[in-house]
Amino acid sequence: MLQSLAGSSCVRLVEQHRSAWCFALLVLGYLLYLVFGAVVFSSVELPYEDLLRQELGKLKQRFLEEHACLSEQQLEQFLMRVLEASNYGVSVLSNASGNWNWDFTSSLFFASTVLSTTGYGHTVPLSDGGKAFCIIYSVIGIPFTLLFLTAVVQRIIVYVTRRPVLYFHIRWGFSKQVVAIIHAMVLGFITVSCFFLIPAAIFSVLEDDWNFLESFYFCFISLSTIGLGDYVPGEGYNQKFRELYKIGITCYLLMGLIAMLVVLETFCELHELKKFRKLFYVKKDKEEDQVNIMEHDQLSFSSISDQAASMKDDQKANEPFVNSQSPTSNDSSLNN
Repeated sequence: MLQSLAGSSCVRLVEQHRSAWCFALLVLGYLLYLVFGAVVFSSVELPYEDLLRQELGKLKQRFLEEHACLSEQQLEQFLMRVLEASNYGVSVLSNASGNWNWDFTSSLFFASTVLSTTGYGHTVPLSDGGKAFCIIYSVIGIPFTLLFLTAVVQRIIVYVTRRPVLYFHIRWGFSKQVVAIIHAMVLGFITVSCFFLIPAAIFSVLEDDWNFLESFYFCFISLSTIGLGDYVPGEGYNQKFRELYKIGITCYLLMGLIAMLVVLETFCELHELKKFRKLFYVKKDKEEDQVNIMEHDQLSFSSISDQAASMKDDQKANEPFVNSQSPTSNDSSLNN
């Protein structure tokens, strides 16, 4: 008897705080996912880093042996200056001297990466004025970009998602949930093909040092706004039509970001995902719901009263034409 009561009380406690338990599991799952990523990245990349360090150490030692007139301190000072300039996108190599980082097309590409929060990091402002302007430009531009993307996606999703699903639901009588799932899958496949697979094949041809995997990696890192900056197109030696190429990449990033948001919004509107998300949200109290209902009723009542007042005003506006006839009719009746 006591065990059944204890079990029922535990079940009741879990049901009352179901959202909190689900949120705790979500936090725990996210932390475990972070740890899992750290373990995998460390186990995969650490051996390659160790090999690279050993290779650079041997190369440095060989260079010092071949150039005895140069001390190790002088070499390290030179390398530190070169690496510092490389972090700002400036290279001392002879084959990279013809590419400017701050011409108009490169600056346009940089502005698009800043506003979209991609931020490859291959080019950064050098002067204090440029850094200050970048802060002000980002503070205004990032919310402006979010507003712009939200407005564009809100208009596109009506024609791309909602109307097609509603058409197949009404015209052919299919279940709306099934149509929405199939439509989301088809839309996701089209987006992956048009903004990942095909561009990856194009980049693998246009970029000399990129294979298909590296090109696909760049497309995903860019359109997901991760922007690691290890692969940046249009930075190769003697890139043909570099200005036009940079403008095309800027358009690709903007259109791809819009397509990604449309697909994400389409999946978020699925009924199953809505039910899944509600597991982790805080439920509204009944008092809040009653307040919202009362406010809605007050708004509807005020709108009805406003409509009634406007109708009365219209009637009053028409009354003089009626009253102008009534005195004459009364006089005629009195004369009779």
